[in-house]
Amino acid sequence: MKISNFKFQILFFGIAILGLALFLRIYNLLSIPIFADEAIYVRWSQVMRAVSTLRFLPLSDGKQPLFMWSVIPFLKVFEDPLIAGRMVSALSGTGSVIGISVLTYILFKSWKTALIAGFLYAVSPFAVFFERMALADAMLSMFGIWSMVFAVLTAKYLRLDTAMLAGFASGGALLTKSPGIFFLIILPATIFLANLPKRLLSLTFIKLVGLWIVVGVIGYGLYNILRLGPEFHMIALRNQDYVFPLSHALTNPWDPLQFHVKEIIEWFWVLVPMTSLLAAVVAIILGWKKHWRVFLPLLAWLLAPLAIQAEYAKVFTARYLLFTIPPLFVLAALGITSVKLKTKTFWIVLALVSLPSLYIDYLFLTAPQKAPLPRVERSGYLELWTAGTGIREVAQFIKAEHEKDPNTQIVVGTEGYFGTLPDGLMIYVADIPKVVVTGVGLSISTVSDPLYEAKKAGNKVYLVANTSRMEVAPEDLGYNVLASFPKATQPSGKVESLLLLEVTKKSLKITEDAKEKARKEQQKEDVNKK
Repeated sequence: MKISNFKFQILFFGIAILGLALFLRIYNLLSIPIFADEAIYVRWSQVMRAVSTLRFLPLSDGKQPLFMWSVIPFLKVFEDPLIAGRMVSALSGTGSVIGISVLTYILFKSWKTALIAGFLYAVSPFAVFFERMALADAMLSMFGIWSMVFAVLTAKYLRLDTAMLAGFASGGALLTKSPGIFFLIILPATIFLANLPKRLLSLTFIKLVGLWIVVGVIGYGLYNILRLGPEFHMIALRNQDYVFPLSHALTNPWDPLQFHVKEIIEWFWVLVPMTSLLAAVVAIILGWKKHWRVFLPLLAWLLAPLAIQAEYAKVFTARYLLFTIPPLFVLAALGITSVKLKTKTFWIVLALVSLPSLYIDYLFLTAPQKAPLPRVERSGYLELWTAGTGIREVAQFIKAEHEKDPNTQIVVGTEGYFGTLPDGLMIYVADIPKVVVTGVGLSISTVSDPLYEAKKAGNKVYLVANTSRMEVAPEDLGYNVLASFPKATQPSGKVESLLLLEVTKKSLKITEDAKEKARKEQQKEDVNKK
């Protein structure tokens, strides 16, 4: 069977876009250091893989477990557990590229517009950055996109099978993160795509409402799988830590709304980036009269979650908005194709729109500390304690020490009890016999009792902590500084570093002297009281 030249072009460009999308998401996948939530999620996946009775472990912190479940099989394929987790997001992002292209074609019946939409999303720094991280947001976005694909088909053709598929996709979103509820909230907006008669209470309308009910029943049916876990109630409890009550809009509507709106503008302008935003605006201006029925569901998808989160979110970061940006690329693609351009001019315009994205992507892949990340994102992912710069190297050192003498117990103390440390280190060394990782707290001014006792027992003992956690210079506590791993420079010029410290015999002596001094002071205080 001979393939027409047109179909060949579609196939060629489609494969090229998918290849580019996958490349941008997996090349040099460890360029960004492990983040706090990544460490937690990957560690949960390891525990759930090892202990089948703990498959609902994320519920203990009010998190839905689908992303962590998806990481488990990848742990069998990739030696580095962080790569395993990030591959799930990379593949989810590639699935999002396909979904955006399919959705665009369904809406506008133009392969050219569909391919451009997929391309613009594939290279968007917003998508590339977060779809290279072992976080649940990329998977949420993918399920959301496909739920809208099938919801649009359901509205257009009133088909039960597409409604069921929309329900499965919505259920996947709900099993991934709580914001998956937004895709059920905006479902009625697809009514503008339905071929309804002028009379509202028609048979067509009743069928459509019935199909929406099918979507909701299947979506919530899948979500209720989580009731099999013993701590399902924790989802509702933990959600309260992230959002204000409904009454907040009446009592204090402008705080934090104003601040969050400014953040949204900054994040979108830098990371979408601005060229795609401008192309989307062009589409709305030029195409409103012709495509307003299509624009309304897309704008509902974009604006409803943004408005609700800006008003009610206590914790607000750019990655929480990843699932809201796909409509922008559908509109941006239409903005480019709605203007009649000669072939040469078209390629110039497409290059102008995409080159800023490709430049930022290049920095993400090669030198993320030079990328123009918004302030909050840069501090969290590259500068502060949440950025796990050096953890992988510390793990390699611990493994090498274990291989030198497999019979010697190694005890590694870390700052904190949960998050970047100790979880970021445990994902690499938890399965090594004779290696124990334990948290020792956030403010380090002494050699903690567990490390003191371990060293006294003749074990190799190390401490891994950031410089900001050390209230006393490591040398003053007798630590031997083995390595220091600097993070990205902060605006003040300060540089946080991860320290690898060895507990020495001098540490024991200093600790014993401090304890003896404290004991004598206590005795003196007791005598004075008497």
